This record gives sequence, C-alpha cells and structure tokens, in this order.
Amino acid sequence: MDHDTIINMKVYLATDHAGFELKEKIKAFLKKEGYEIEDCGAYEFDKNDDYPDFISKAAEAVSKDPENSKAIILGGSGQGEAMVANKFPNVRAAVYYGHVDQMPVLTREHNDSNILSLGARFLSVEEAFAAVKLFLKTPFSKDPRHVRRIDKIKQYE
Repeated sequence: MDHDTIINMKVYLATDHAGFELKEKIKAFLKKEGYEIEDCGAYEFDKNDDYPDFISKAAEAVSKDPENSKAIILGGSGQGEAMVANKFPNVRAAVYYGHVDQMPVLTREHNDSNILSLGARFLSVEEAFAAVKLFLKTPFSKDPRHVRRIDKIKQYE
C-alpha cells in the first residue's frame, strides 16, 4: 500500500465522553497528516452519553467498505467500544492500551484489523498518535495462514 493509497483511505472517528478530548486531538492530527476524516460523534462532551450510539455509526461505515476505510474509536477502556464494533460484519476491532509498540502493526499485518479501539484513560496523547499512525500505515500481510484464519472468522458473521 503506497502513501497515496493510505491517505485516500477514509478514517471514521467515534467516541463517548471518556474519549472525547483525545478524539478531538486525533482528528486534528489526522487532518494535518492529510487523511480524509468523518467524525461520527460524540460532537460535544456529555457525561451521560452512551458509546454504542457513536461507535455503531463508525463500525457500520467500515462494515460497508472495509477495503477503503478504517476507524479509530475511543472510550475509557476501549473494551466496550470494541465489543460494539465487532458486532458488525467485516469489522475486526482491536483494543490498544499502550506500552506495546508492535501491537498496532501486528493486528494489521496478521488480523487485517480495520478498527483500532483506544483506551483513552490509559494513553498519553503521544502514545495515541503513534499507535494511530502505525495502525493506519501498516498493510495486511496477505500471508496465506492469516488469510485462512480471517476466512474462518468470517464464517461466524
């Protein structure tokens, strides 16, 4: 995947109140990097909002066009957000808490993950930026064993 292909990919963002501040920073970072962004909410801080309302919008969009889109979703832990996203066909969401720099690379290369779920309460802004950048620039390896495993996952959708 070349640089132009990566930049032309659409990136959806979604969060609830717990990840709102970090989402806004990631949105500005990705725009500066040249990515096409669509913000699926939350659009303002509301401590009573519910993450499924926003995460489902991003996951549905990726589900409909998994070859040309990715999503970065956020929540306090990222766990519930990944659970919502993984309910959609063609979505493979992985949770990232930081401290393992190769995780965003391996989940792309081995699992062809198309959504990165960030635990906003566990990450610094710099860690989040680095993880997002690695996740978005790393292509799927297309190694036959990984393709075979993903095909098996798809049988459960």
